Amino acid sequence: MKKSVFDEIKDLITEQRNPNTMDIDSKSTVEILKIINKEDQKVAAIIKKELPYIAKAVDLIVESFKKHGRLFYVGAGTSGRLGVLDAAECPPTFGTDPGMVQGIIAGGYGALVRAVEGAEDKKADGAKAVRERGVTNKDVVVGLTACRRTPYVIGATEEARRIGAKTIYITATPRAELKIDVDVAICPVTGPEVIMGSTRMKAGTAEKLVLNMLTTASMIKIGKVYENMMVDLMATSQKLIERSKRTIMIVTGVDYDTAAEFLKKANGSVKIAMVMILAKVSYEEAKQRLERSNGFVRKAIKRGRND
Repeated sequence: MKKSVFDEIKDLITEQRNPNTMDIDSKSTVEILKIINKEDQKVAAIIKKELPYIAKAVDLIVESFKKHGRLFYVGAGTSGRLGVLDAAECPPTFGTDPGMVQGIIAGGYGALVRAVEGAEDKKADGAKAVRERGVTNKDVVVGLTACRRTPYVIGATEEARRIGAKTIYITATPRAELKIDVDVAICPVTGPEVIMGSTRMKAGTAEKLVLNMLTTASMIKIGKVYENMMVDLMATSQKLIERSKRTIMIVTGVDYDTAAEFLKKANGSVKIAMVMILAKVSYEEAKQRLERSNGFVRKAIKRGRND
């Protein structure tokens, strides 16, 4: 017999009471914070156990990017907001096209600032959202749901798989409990929350850490980072312009004025400016080297004109 929504929810690990916080309402402010902090400290160790699955997910995303595919996050509530946040941070951080990483949230962008009641319960809407974004078999779709059962996310993930896209599922519930077929399941089981069912806490923290890993590692693997510095950032603010100059100074050893001069000559491209300085080549040659090196600065500096 099919379980009711009540039965599904009551059995979820994220909906259980945490035995370590039963009397949190009787504690002082500092004691409350210590309890929360102690629970939060468990999250990183839980993520560590999922690294092999996260690595598989990164490899799928990198393969997609190399084929000019895109990465989509789909979620509801906290999970949806985290997906939109991670997607929004990629263009200024890594110089990506805004369409390369996208966030889809149940209830639309209005749900980012105000809960849209019932939006997560419509499985068909999740599937529709995937179709409306034009997801193809070159893309990767990541379903985000702390409780694993969110209909909107399941609908989106199933539709993505039907289309032929690679699918990844991130949930704070055990892998053995998943009833959906995906390419990679990432399951940081963070256990009962400090406040029962408040998955914006440990489960949300775990999701944020995983998303950081997915995009950061993927961007490194496609040449968006040199050493441990962002070199494809978009100089869209004074802070980022100055960071660009500082990055050039650190890597090449030139002074501030020289860094500013080469950044201008490179039309604002940190990568091109670095290759111009370190390989002692013109703008056009630096640009060509980067193109032949698939955007990897190390390779571009080393290779010659005819490589």
